[in-house]
Amino acid sequence: MVAAEQDFMWVTNAEPHATRRKEILAKHGSEVRKLYGTDISTAWQVLAVMALQLWTAYLVRDAAWWKLLIAAYGIGGTLSQNLFTAQHELSHFLAFKKPLYNRLLSLASNCPLVVPMATTFRKYHQEHHSHLGVDGWDVDLPTFFEANWITNTVAKTIWVSMYILVYGVRPVLVKPKPMGLADFVNLVLVLAFDGALLYFWGYKSLAFLLAGVVMGGGLHPLGGHLIAEHYMFLKGQETYSYYGPLNAITYNVGYHNEHHDFPQIPHTRLYKLREIAPEHYDTLHHHTSWTWVTWKFLSDPEVGPWTRMRRATKGHAESAPSPSAKGVQAPLDSHGALRKRAALIS
Repeated sequence: MVAAEQDFMWVTNAEPHATRRKEILAKHGSEVRKLYGTDISTAWQVLAVMALQLWTAYLVRDAAWWKLLIAAYGIGGTLSQNLFTAQHELSHFLAFKKPLYNRLLSLASNCPLVVPMATTFRKYHQEHHSHLGVDGWDVDLPTFFEANWITNTVAKTIWVSMYILVYGVRPVLVKPKPMGLADFVNLVLVLAFDGALLYFWGYKSLAFLLAGVVMGGGLHPLGGHLIAEHYMFLKGQETYSYYGPLNAITYNVGYHNEHHDFPQIPHTRLYKLREIAPEHYDTLHHHTSWTWVTWKFLSDPEVGPWTRMRRATKGHAESAPSPSAKGVQAPLDSHGALRKRAALIS
């Protein structure tokens, strides 16, 4: 099948999380609301990981390149993904009661990631929640270019290996936002950190941190969460949770259905939500291995950037965009049925 025929799964229904939230609150409201709030333990974990990341960067400052790259994948990649998922938690202000403290820790923990992204991520991530899957709003969605060209195992392997870079660049290309004071502070702080690292420890320490960011967000066991969360592995299901041991070092980001349903619950209590309302979560398809997710994504020709649900509007879209609106062929065929490539067979 040629690349031009790759289409997203266009849907006319609203995203499922608001509906499920109402149903759960109607039945378990008093119990669920007790889970709302913050958890200061998140801050201590973030600070500990930051210290470990910097200590490792110091140790490899004079290491051979082959040793540095091994350390960057095994240690740096793991720690950088921990800090990236910490950014996710802090973007919802779930560590401290005061939003300012969450923002300050977010800025600080951005430094070992060596690329300014904390404030930008927070802005776009809010829209990912409020406009899940909405064309032109949710920049977590791959572009039509990606869906049309990343269509075979080789292309997907290259794409996934640099996915964290794609994840960071796509928003500013698809939906650029003006730079504010917070963005400027974020930029200056991280660049100052990078400059200090170069001056005091040398370029290998900086290379270690940067390589860890790229590797950790690509072909890495933890990087699989970026694919697992919303790419369809079962036709018609938009969001997927992961229930496995790696949640322990990623702030339970695997509890993704639970998080989208109730983003005001800190990661340390999301498992309790599933226990309170098992009838809403145990019936959903879920993952038990992020490594399997990555392998499936790369090897299965029916899986790719196009296997995402996409909406024309936030609410009940009456129709998918026309070809003239997007410059691509219509996502529905002449009978209004979704093309086979848009539906993912599990």
